Amino acid sequence: MKSFTGIVITGASSGIGEAIALDYARPGAALALTGRDAQRLDAVASACRAKGATVFAETIDVTERERFAAWLKAFDDTHPVDLILANAGISVDKDNSSIDDFAIIRRTFDVNVNGVLNTVEPLLDRMIARGSGQIAVVSSLAAFIGLPYSASYNASKAAVRVWGESLRYVLKKHGIGVSVICPGFVVSRMTAGAPFPMPFLMSSARASSIIRRGLANNRARIAFPIGTKAAVWLGAVLPGGWTARLMGA
Repeated sequence: MKSFTGIVITGASSGIGEAIALDYARPGAALALTGRDAQRLDAVASACRAKGATVFAETIDVTERERFAAWLKAFDDTHPVDLILANAGISVDKDNSSIDDFAIIRRTFDVNVNGVLNTVEPLLDRMIARGSGQIAVVSSLAAFIGLPYSASYNASKAAVRVWGESLRYVLKKHGIGVSVICPGFVVSRMTAGAPFPMPFLMSSARASSIIRRGLANNRARIAFPIGTKAAVWLGAVLPGGWTARLMGA
């Protein structure tokens, strides 16, 4: 099983990102944390430092490509990165906004897709040169099937999932593992107040435990919980017309 010491986590100010940052924090670990909420990010960083970790925290938007790249490389210069967790994401296209406001759609893709690329690209050549490391991209169980809500979120996570799963084959020969994380519903600011049912809702602490175990073993896909995973699998394997009728279309 792998153990990581130079760790980048985006979206670390709440939810899964916060839980994983706190769980990886320990003496000898260096964490580069980003998040949108400066106050919450500072609190997470302080909690990680209290556990003995070296922490660099910055409220950089993952869509700020050049600024973000410079910050990541500066961290890697002093603390070679062996785990990238591209976790930052948004889901704002609720109700009818998937068709009412295309600016929301474009913003969702910018954060959820380009933000992942902006997290991985600056450090990829360095990891290849070192011949080691792990890249984890956070997708979603919503990436496997068209659901009747959050269309741009679902589509952006599908793009991330397929890109990550394909990248795994390319980077294996360089000694780099790639894992795609596909959670169901996890307690976070993103799921708070969602206008739809959230079966098998899981705590971020439990999600972190599952993810960390999967990353340590270089699992190709880390998908959970089993109930949501089974329902999505069924919807994906049924003929499209059947699935659409089950969804009310």
